[in-house]
Amino acid sequence: MAKKFYKSNTHYWLTVLFFVSFTFCVWLNNVQLTTSQISVGKLVQAQTPNADELINKGVESYKAGNFRAAIQSWEAALELYTQKKNYNNVAIANENLARTYQQLGQNEQALNYWEKVNNYYRSQQNWQKVGRILTEIAQAYSNFGQTEKAIIFLCGVDAKNIENLACQQGSALQIALQQQDKTGEIAALGSLGEAYRLRGNYDIAIQYLEAAKKTNNQTYNFAILNSLGNARASRAQLWSLRAKSAQQQSVDKASEFQQKANNDYQQALTYFQSSLKEARQQDNKSGEIRSLLNLIQLFYHSKTIGLIPQNQLDANIQEALELLDRLPDSVNKVYAAIDLANLPTVDEELTSPLTQCFAKPKLANSQAKELLDRAIKVSQRLQDSRSESYALGVLGHFYECQEKNLQLAWELTNKAIWLADQKLKAKDSLYLWEWQAGRILEAQNKNNEALPFYQRAYTTLEQLRNDILIADRDFQFDFRDIIEPVYRQLAQLQLEVASANNTSNKQLSSPNLNAALTTINSLRLAEIQNYFGNDCILSGINNNNVTEVVADNTAFISSIVFKDKTGFILILPNQERRLEWIDKSRETLRKEINNFREGLTRGERDINYNTKDAANLYELIIRPFEEDLNTQKVKTLVFIQDSFLRNVPMAALYDKKDNKYLIEKYAIATTPSLQLTSTQKVNIRSSRALVLAVSQEAKIDNRLFDPLTNVPLEIKILQEQFANTKKLENQEFTVSNLEKEIQNTAYPIIHVATHAQFGTIPEDTFLVTGNNDKLTINQLEKLLRETSNSSNLVELLALTACQTAVGDDRSTLGLAGVALQAGAKSAMASLWSVGDESTANLVAEFYSKLRESKMSKAQALQSAQLKLINAKETVTDIKYNHPYYWAPFIIIGNWL
Repeated sequence: MAKKFYKSNTHYWLTVLFFVSFTFCVWLNNVQLTTSQISVGKLVQAQTPNADELINKGVESYKAGNFRAAIQSWEAALELYTQKKNYNNVAIANENLARTYQQLGQNEQALNYWEKVNNYYRSQQNWQKVGRILTEIAQAYSNFGQTEKAIIFLCGVDAKNIENLACQQGSALQIALQQQDKTGEIAALGSLGEAYRLRGNYDIAIQYLEAAKKTNNQTYNFAILNSLGNARASRAQLWSLRAKSAQQQSVDKASEFQQKANNDYQQALTYFQSSLKEARQQDNKSGEIRSLLNLIQLFYHSKTIGLIPQNQLDANIQEALELLDRLPDSVNKVYAAIDLANLPTVDEELTSPLTQCFAKPKLANSQAKELLDRAIKVSQRLQDSRSESYALGVLGHFYECQEKNLQLAWELTNKAIWLADQKLKAKDSLYLWEWQAGRILEAQNKNNEALPFYQRAYTTLEQLRNDILIADRDFQFDFRDIIEPVYRQLAQLQLEVASANNTSNKQLSSPNLNAALTTINSLRLAEIQNYFGNDCILSGINNNNVTEVVADNTAFISSIVFKDKTGFILILPNQERRLEWIDKSRETLRKEINNFREGLTRGERDINYNTKDAANLYELIIRPFEEDLNTQKVKTLVFIQDSFLRNVPMAALYDKKDNKYLIEKYAIATTPSLQLTSTQKVNIRSSRALVLAVSQEAKIDNRLFDPLTNVPLEIKILQEQFANTKKLENQEFTVSNLEKEIQNTAYPIIHVATHAQFGTIPEDTFLVTGNNDKLTINQLEKLLRETSNSSNLVELLALTACQTAVGDDRSTLGLAGVALQAGAKSAMASLWSVGDESTANLVAEFYSKLRESKMSKAQALQSAQLKLINAKETVTDIKYNHPYYWAPFIIIGNWL
């Protein structure tokens, strides 16, 4: 991965525990070896001291950061110990090898050694060592991206169940406490803090780290302070993101959230400064440069609040550069040089220096190049292929961006790929260099040669995606810079190559177009998975491709937004494809889309709707496909939308030739990803429904939610439609009551008539419940999935008073994924809250058509929307034909 600003203390916890335990082990070795010499005579005297020398030689190599040399010494010692059946020393050698392979990032090899060590100490009933080894194993899993498994080893509990900090018997922390092993206890606490920080559970992480800090252990103080700084800095980023989301939602909490961010940044600064002081007092040069780098990167993240003066930044950079010269060769030295070489100027907004070209680096090009050259030489002396690959790739990026020497950039990038792929299978950095190779070739207009490298980067990333999107919460902050562009750039190249030799969009079904559809669909999955930060939605994945789910009279329109244009792909019932481009920049189209939505939402005060924006978008998006849609007699359109296009209801596009809205011509649905959509037709004939409702005024996080005066009418409608309707209304609608209700009763339909907010992150996505409380989407998911009833019994989740933020691309990800996250096959939801009698009328018609006819969900909603559009012809309020009242309601997921 791209090096993160706030570096994990994972390796430090391992290193400290290693040296503390190794001191004990060496002393124990000497005692045991003396005993062995007495008992078995001269042969042991001739061989065992050689093994001791090899062990000590390995320790010196390890301390110097020469891990390959350490492995060579310890493997030789292991062979000698094995020959003499000295199993205690065999365990110690295996232990050392496990730690060293872990330092090299070769976690599979590390875990193999740890398993042997763990089995040995258990057989000896050496529980103190067992506890420490469990911590080491947990760290290996954290490095692997499997933080949930790490927490099980450390604490024995599911990482998702974090109501308290109590750990189970047999876990690393509990063993340390029982054995009164303070060293093991601190290591377990610190490792738990790091694992929860990576998962984004910053509050829990800080609690564990604060518990470790109370021990006031001088050996560990530096690591604890550094981890606390990391956790505070990461939480500050989250608060800043929430402040931005609240501002877009016009919520009063924005200033409070930003103040919390500022406080955490200040605490992070204090901890990093203290860790620097501790490192200097201990003459820990490696720790000193780590603290300096954290302070430097803290400046960039907090520069908007002026936390660190620029002259202090410059002083820290100079100190780090001078210290780098005094450091012995080590892998940490390699990465420190890379980080310093990749600093941008103060005024530049940059989140991923390894995937973005910044206008000007902080250091002069000559100085940056010297640092990168040095990093390569150090890694080569260490014979560490992983860091060498990384340094070569970064130097290639330097020539790609700063020197504009694409040939040299290409050569260096290819060397990085070879080392990462052939020698290491290091996929976590491999995709970066494959992607870089594609960019370099594309910059030389070699699109056909670039395409395979983009494809390889995409394939590598797909293999990693599940781990990196749910294991490290910080990737949620950087997703659009270090993950998403791989998908977009590949899809753009695939579409451009597919259409390059076509003068018409007719019969366009090339392999590259099919591949582009697969890439776009994978991007949708990655976005949803990244938004929720967990793997719950993975259970809904099916292996159907687009052609397998195309039904009679149904067409799909998939969109993808690029910097300078936007592609729309039509998939017809006969499986033919059409590709159309809108040649407008991303920002121009975004502005038009936002204007369209704002015009719709003005309907609360404007009786007559100006269809100009709706008609313009119809001409751009629908008109090019109209002939095909008519020829194929399409009746239902399913949109798979991208970015800000998710934020608007396609139903309200207007055909000025026929004087009809799109919904008057087609039933319409949307789905976040076909891979996540059940395509089985389900007739809802059940007489059972659960209604969750709040009609009263509510105040959540100082935000006032208006009363929904027509909710009682909605409830009445549900009771008329479903004889066995259960309602939880106002004060009765609580999390505990909901949990009790669904434990023993299956409800195919759950209808939620309360305010629902969808924000930039899941923490700001919630349903308003009774007693001025809220139910987050993650809580809802947990309730529906962990009850005794199978989640697949929820066929439809209806939410009739939602709110998404205009201009916030991520808020609509929450809306798109709500049914998936809650385990429902589909959802009927609204893009904005109408709060009017019209909603009750629409709901009545929707359920009536759904239950009494063979209509699909999309067709039932279409019928309900048409009833409001034709309001002038009925006794219904004539204002309801304005799209403000009917357009926000959409079907998400299974439309059948």
